[in-house]
Amino acid sequence: MIKSVALIFFSLTLAIGGQFLLKAGMNQVGRIGAGDIVYYKTMLLKSFFHPYVVIGLGLYVVSAIAWLVVLSRVNLSFAYPFAGFGYVIVMFISWRFLHEPVSAIRLIGAVLIGLGVIFISRN
Repeated sequence: MIKSVALIFFSLTLAIGGQFLLKAGMNQVGRIGAGDIVYYKTMLLKSFFHPYVVIGLGLYVVSAIAWLVVLSRVNLSFAYPFAGFGYVIVMFISWRFLHEPVSAIRLIGAVLIGLGVIFISRN
């Protein structure tokens, strides 16, 4: 069971790293707004060839493979709630490294999510 939980957190860490890199890459690419087909083609190409976006997508693929291994070992009702920790960790990473604001209500929500995951994952 310890190995399965470690694998869950490995998959979650890769997914979180992927999200962070995708966001950092898109911050550098810029906002995708309204435009014609040439504009969208240019922006999509610029997005999909940005190194952070490419690495972020790669981390997502490896995370998905690790998640498949998790699902082959444990019940989904046990494994899936751990994904909730991802929301909390992403919020703190976004605050710390992307300088995104975190309100008191978000902090309360993060605590509630954490408690919920702990309660749901108990046998």
